[in-house]
Amino acid sequence: MKRICNMTLLVCLPIAAAFAQAPADSSPLPADQPERWNIYYQATSIGQQHGSFTSPYSGANSLASHPEHEVSLTSTLFFGLRLTPNTQLYVDPEVAGGRGFSGVTGVANAPNGELPRVASATPKPYLARLYLVQDFAIGKEKENVESDANQLSGSRPATRYTIIAGRFTLTDFFDNNSYSHDPRSQFTGWAVMYNGAWDYPADTRGYTWGWVHEFHTKNWTLRYGSGAVSKVANGLRFDRRLFRDRGDVFEAELHAPWSRPGVLRLLGFENHVAAGNYGQALQLAAATHSTPDVTATRKIGAVKYGFGINAEQEILPGVGLFGRLGWNDGKTESFEFTAIDRLATIGVAFSGRRWHRHDDTAGSEITVNGISSVHAQYLARGGLDFLLGDGRLNYGTENIWESYYNARLFKGFYVSVDAQHIGNPAYNRDRGPLWAYSLRLHVEGKAH
Repeated sequence: MKRICNMTLLVCLPIAAAFAQAPADSSPLPADQPERWNIYYQATSIGQQHGSFTSPYSGANSLASHPEHEVSLTSTLFFGLRLTPNTQLYVDPEVAGGRGFSGVTGVANAPNGELPRVASATPKPYLARLYLVQDFAIGKEKENVESDANQLSGSRPATRYTIIAGRFTLTDFFDNNSYSHDPRSQFTGWAVMYNGAWDYPADTRGYTWGWVHEFHTKNWTLRYGSGAVSKVANGLRFDRRLFRDRGDVFEAELHAPWSRPGVLRLLGFENHVAAGNYGQALQLAAATHSTPDVTATRKIGAVKYGFGINAEQEILPGVGLFGRLGWNDGKTESFEFTAIDRLATIGVAFSGRRWHRHDDTAGSEITVNGISSVHAQYLARGGLDFLLGDGRLNYGTENIWESYYNARLFKGFYVSVDAQHIGNPAYNRDRGPLWAYSLRLHVEGKAH
């Protein structure tokens, strides 16, 4: 753990010092003086390590059974510009680099949400987001909006129809959760920050080009989004034939009618991709006396569908419960996010105000994720997903218990410690369990 601490501090402290010198004025403007523009920034470095664990065998996409120490880094600028009273433009350049355990393979609920399938050690710049937001007012009532990253302060119609178009991640607008959605300040597990059974359309870095339609009221919201899918599983290039290949997602959001804040979100998705089928891969392997390969069965017009339930509820001041359930068809190739077909998560989160640390947070959760029987047979007979494959499989659900504490040391600078107990990594009872530990440094603020 000492090595992880040293590497993470070496990467992130110079960034913190540089940002600390930048002038900042984070006081919100009055609602009648909307921001014309704003700039926010963030930098996050996560150092992780895991020890050795039981491993009688391994495959091409196995988590290494020897100790590993890895560090990731992301840095983002969030620029917002108001073009008209109801039109906003957002542009987010980003730099990301580092490595995940074993090249981000061997665990379906991967432990570092800042590394979505990218295993490049050298930090590289790219455009994370470039999108327009257009509100159409329904009625005259307004609601106040505070200044934040990708959010201009001022007011928006309380009842509105909104179109969002450009480059973004669909997780910016779908499957949100107050207690479990941001790996830069909350839980870091992939299937905890988002619903792991939702194979959301994205490139290797997690972004897509598309649009979102939203009808928003005070008590409920309906959303529909559509985004480009990658040409191949976990690919960096997009399939441009959007009328044929794309990912569609629908969500209904309902706010609790009682006094304590609570939200229920119901999500459904349908992906049209040139993907393979696990059952057909097994049949082909049996006929040719070979190892099953799902990529050999890819065909145009494959459909992968599923649904998710996402709930959050404050039970006491500063204490909230949350949970997710997820399911997808399990027969179509895992293509975009991760190899999870079934998901159940339950957790609790605490605000530090309960112990007079108002900007601290803490949380603990348990996630149980699994795959369909045909998917398990495919892996058991030596098949590979883009991030899983031990060569054999003694199937069991992948069970992860994660807890973290996020402390604000001074304005805009946070330090977190995180521990994850991973049982049956890659759904294999013959391997593991293991502990993964993290140290996270995070800097954020407003640049003007």
